[in-house]
Amino acid sequence: MNLDALLHNPNFLSGLCGVGAFGVVILIWTALVENDPLPARLKNITQRRSELRDAERRKKLSRRPAANRIGMIKQVVQKLRLEQGRKLDELRLKLARAGYRARDTIFLYLFLKLALPIGMGFAGFFFIFGVHLFNLKPALGFVVVIMAAILGLMLPDIFIKNQSQKRAQVLRKAMPDALDLMVICAEAGLSLDSSFDRVSREIGPSCAELAEEIGLTAVELSFLPDRSKALQNLADRVPLPGVVALANTLIQTEKYGTPLAQSLRVLSAEMRDDRIMAAETKAAKLPATLTIPMILFILPPLFVVLIGPAVLKIIGIANGH
Repeated sequence: MNLDALLHNPNFLSGLCGVGAFGVVILIWTALVENDPLPARLKNITQRRSELRDAERRKKLSRRPAANRIGMIKQVVQKLRLEQGRKLDELRLKLARAGYRARDTIFLYLFLKLALPIGMGFAGFFFIFGVHLFNLKPALGFVVVIMAAILGLMLPDIFIKNQSQKRAQVLRKAMPDALDLMVICAEAGLSLDSSFDRVSREIGPSCAELAEEIGLTAVELSFLPDRSKALQNLADRVPLPGVVALANTLIQTEKYGTPLAQSLRVLSAEMRDDRIMAAETKAAKLPATLTIPMILFILPPLFVVLIGPAVLKIIGIANGH
């Protein structure tokens, strides 16, 4: 079946119209429904608190709780033993940096790493050799199928990396405001635990991602026996320079007894200076950045406006008009 016959097939056109209508409905639904991430973030904090309580209870009672019901994806991953040979702690940290810290997220990630290469490779084989959608030579067709399978293998990592970068950008913008709130809480006499809890509640409407991270740190400060471990977990989950500096400063404050308000005030001033320096750096790069767009889009119309009338007049004189 060639491309023309496929395009004139009523079943194919009907299916294509149905897919397009479904996509339009999804887009309209996404645009109209308000997406509030705060409830999901608060749910993750509550889940983390429950996990820490369960761990403490298991440590005291020296027994393991009953296993929860395992879903189909988790069963497939465990039967195929896809989690073996992988550093699960590093993988959980990688997913947490992207904002996915649910218990079964790691099994979904491993399942997609298996299913997407097979699915995309089969789809490429079907469209190239089954319906002959593209008139390709067999050797080139097999190369395309292999490339589709490799793309399917890379898609989960690309998606997680993209989400991590977007989340890091959001956290970077909101971190100075959270640090200022933390300075205010420390100067008001609140402890470190209370400061984290208060800042988490206050910054939640403006940045749910940072509120989630700070809330998780407040929970871990209350339950973990080593408080420096909770602060180090914050630096591991959010590997930004400002957050790492905050975690190191608070660890030193807890270790040597430095006044909390003074340490946070110094760190806030340094972060504010870093923001000013970053803005000045972007402003200094602006002329070089605008050079190519100016050459491509501004100078040609300018030349046309300035030289065009003279050229038309010369052409008219040459033609005897």
